Order: sequence, then structure tokens, then C-alpha cells
Amino acid sequence: MESENLSAVTEFIFTGFPQLQDGGLLYFFPLLFVYTFIVVGNLMVFFAVRLDTRLHNPMYNFISIFSFLEIWYTTATIPTMLSNLISSQKTISLTGCLLQMYFFHSLGNTEGALLTIMAIDRYVAICNPLHYLTIMTPRLCAQLSAGSCVFGFLILLPEVVWISTLPFCGPNQIHQIFCDFGPLLNLACTGASVILVQDVIHASAILITSLIISLSYIRIVVVILGIPSAEGRKKAFSTCVAHIAVFLMFFGSVALMYLRFSATYTPFWDTAIAVTFSVLSPLFNPMIYSLRNNDMKDAIKKLLCPQKVFRVLPFFGIESLYKAPSDLMEPMEPTPHDTKVTGPSSFWKLLDIKQKGSKYGDVGNNLPGFLGELLLVESQPHNFFAVSVETMPGT
Repeated sequence: MESENLSAVTEFIFTGFPQLQDGGLLYFFPLLFVYTFIVVGNLMVFFAVRLDTRLHNPMYNFISIFSFLEIWYTTATIPTMLSNLISSQKTISLTGCLLQMYFFHSLGNTEGALLTIMAIDRYVAICNPLHYLTIMTPRLCAQLSAGSCVFGFLILLPEVVWISTLPFCGPNQIHQIFCDFGPLLNLACTGASVILVQDVIHASAILITSLIISLSYIRIVVVILGIPSAEGRKKAFSTCVAHIAVFLMFFGSVALMYLRFSATYTPFWDTAIAVTFSVLSPLFNPMIYSLRNNDMKDAIKKLLCPQKVFRVLPFFGIESLYKAPSDLMEPMEPTPHDTKVTGPSSFWKLLDIKQKGSKYGDVGNNLPGFLGELLLVESQPHNFFAVSVETMPGT
């Protein structure tokens, strides 16, 4: 009979949420907006890197993977939070709690491993730049990315399986806004020594990872300070300042959450730290990576506002050059080779004319030496020019 009572708890109640009548709905819409921003912002960073060939290098590859992980990291907890804010039954089953805890912390561990790899990548790039491309090969980057995911999802599996075998003797109230190791183990019928061992294991992993990353960035800062030119120092700092900011935000909230040991916080501060750890850090990461990086800003502009950019090219050495037929635009001076001209409406009209099969031109897709679609236009007898069409970032 005693064994049956010990294993009777099959669902838990979250007590970290305000009741609906106490203003729970007021928290629902801001959290929904934040979650939407996190998903959209990180998707923008991910696709901006994937679609812009200028960003196909190890640093941006790791950033895009980190942004992709952030989407699922927040999805492991925030949808349940939203549901609990508008529900009178703020419950979760034991299986659901274990799954949420596993995926949330597995994704968090993967991000921690990836941040370590990103720190090492910046260390190699700044401290050993001549060998960077031979060390950080595409194959090695793919292996490191896959390895971080495998490590993150396997390292916690034995611990979660062990927790699933524990009896829970009540009460069944989780004093938190999502399932976590500490609050759940406090409800299990186990001794305090088991919880202490678990805290020590988690703290050791956090401290070792933080130490590796910190030593990498300290070494980077020392090397940067030794660069003689101010411009060189500024450029070197700009490549790693976003990584340092994300590292401090991520591991700072992790340290407050899991390096407390016997220290206790009030319910308000417990919830505030949990929100910082699970919501605010993923919220600011897309802004940090995009606002501090001109290449990323250009890639996002290109993703959101694709604009046609035209290269006006001299064709067959003819000296007299025109932007468009004289009835569409005034003639211009001969344009140097490969000069960019951003698209005024007349170019769109010119393209429309071509698409309608106008007398003004013909398409030369196979002409050597030109990129993209070539539009050959006759503006006056024997005066030709070629327009190469590309998609470039908006200006």
C-alpha cells in the first residue's frame, strides 16, 4: 500500500504563474509577442546566412545553427507557459514534464557546446589567422556542429531516464514556470544527498564550459590589444563582440539559475531568473548578431527587401552609351566597366518592354564575361549597351 501511495503522483501543478483573475491574461499577450519575435528573428538570421553566399564561412554557419536551436529551445517551454497563463488548470503530466525538461536542457547543452566551438573558432581566426582556412575546413565545421547536437542530446539522457524511475510522494506543486531538475527532484522521495550530487554535476559542467570560453576570449583580447593600428583593433573586436555578449547573457543567466546550491530566492526572483534564462536571452540574440554586424544587416535587408541592381557594361567597345532608349530616359555619359546603378523605375520599364517583345532589344544569355541575365538594348543606330541583372541588398 505504501509503495502505491508513493507512486500515485502522475501530474504536477505549476505555481509560478499568476491566476487568470489575477492578471494572467496581461502576461499572455506580451509573452506571445516575445515568442513570435524570437521565432521570426532567429528564422531571419538563419535564412539570411543560408541564402547569402557572402556569409558562407564558419563563423556565420555557427551563428545560423545557434539561431535555429534558439527557436526550438524556446518552443520547448514558451507554448506551455502561454497555455498555463490562460488556463485554470496549470497542470502537466509526469511524462510531459520529463519530455519538456529533456528537450529544454538538451537544446541548452547543445547551445553551450556550440558557444564553446564559436569561441574556439574566433580564437583560431584572430590568434592564428594564416592557418584559419586550413584548420576550420567545411568538413570540420560540419563535424563540430553535428557533434555538439549529439553531445547535447545524449549527455542528459541517462539522468532523465533515472529521474523517470523515481517515486514521487507529493506534494505535486512545481514552484517554477517550467519543469526543471531542482523543483522536480524536490518532489521525489529521495534523500538530499542525491539532489546535492546532481547539483554538483551540473555546476561542474557549467563551470568547465564557461572556463574554456572565458580563456579563449581572454586570449583573443590580449592578441587584439597587441595589434598596432587602432583600425585593426576595432575591426578585430567587431568580429567577436557579439559572441562575447551572447556568451555573457547565456551563461550569466545559467549561473544564476544553477550555481546557487543551498541559496534560495524568493518566488519573484526565481521566476525572474527563469524568464531571463528561457525567454530574454533568446529574445536579444538576433538583435545582438544583426545590429552589431554590417554583413548580417545587409543579408537581412536582402532577405526582406530584395531589390534589382543593374550593372551597366560597355558592349563591344562602343563609346556612346545610353541608360535606355531616348523616349524612356535621357542619355548618359559612357559608364566605366562594371559600374553599379541601383534600379530606377525606367529600368523596370525597360525590362517590361523586353518582356513584351519590344523592338528595343534582345536577350543574350550566353555571352561570355557577364553574370546574370543580359539585356542588350539598341538606343540609337549602332549604339548598344548591356545590362546585367542581379539581386542585391536594398540601399
